[in-house]
Amino acid sequence: MTVLIVGGSGFLGAELVRQSTTAGHTTAATFASRPGSAPAATWYELDLRNPDRLEAVMAEARPSVVINATSSDADWTVTAEGPIRLAMAAAQHDSRLVHVSSDAVFSGLGRVHYDEACDPDPLTPYGAAKAAAETGVRLLYPAAVIARTSLIIGGTDSAHVRIVHDLAAGRRDGALFTDDIRCPVHVTDLAAALLELAATGAHGVRHLAGAHAVTRYELGVLIARRDRLDPSRLTQGLRADTALPGALDVRLDSRGTQRELRTTLRGAHDFLAASV
Repeated sequence: MTVLIVGGSGFLGAELVRQSTTAGHTTAATFASRPGSAPAATWYELDLRNPDRLEAVMAEARPSVVINATSSDADWTVTAEGPIRLAMAAAQHDSRLVHVSSDAVFSGLGRVHYDEACDPDPLTPYGAAKAAAETGVRLLYPAAVIARTSLIIGGTDSAHVRIVHDLAAGRRDGALFTDDIRCPVHVTDLAAALLELAATGAHGVRHLAGAHAVTRYELGVLIARRDRLDPSRLTQGLRADTALPGALDVRLDSRGTQRELRTTLRGAHDFLAASV
């Protein structure tokens, strides 16, 4: 299998590159500003807003599988339009496509549990961009996989883990919310599941989130205990009391996808269990 990982220098992308090369796949990866550190991969500079450059990378890498692990917040031209260009290129080159999406496509209004059949109803510009990308990919390349996920956790390279470390060390002010609920997934589980889906004939929407729903505060306490930080340094708060936009409670139901996978999508209480 020849794999092209778009966004290979990011947090998820770097783990995809590591697992792909370890598995012996011919691996290429793209970066926006600087290449990743994996020497076994071939690195290409790529801006998804540039269709000519995208075509050049596809023609040179000749991937059998493309995994889109890019993340550019609410930048519409990258987050919404970029995956659509990528879907067109993958279809033209007869490459399988796995596009990583987000639970931000859901509002949490009227329901909190979302399976693969649920339609997006985003509240934020980022969620709207991710939902638009999903729609474009599904229309242009029905054989693609759209993999929705939640908070991605790992070591200190994870943004969510860094926040907890900074709060516990007093390097930043703020609170972790007790009313903001998600289903975090470990980066190694997510990358393995994406590569597994890439190697199958799967298509359509798949949910790849962890098995446990936890609040941001509960997640912070679990991270602190795993990393031997003092959980009492973490302040609790209510996001409902702030002006921050977005859904409060969104729980991706991944049971349907989990039944298809050998990879186990562990819950936060499992992968953040404090070592003895």
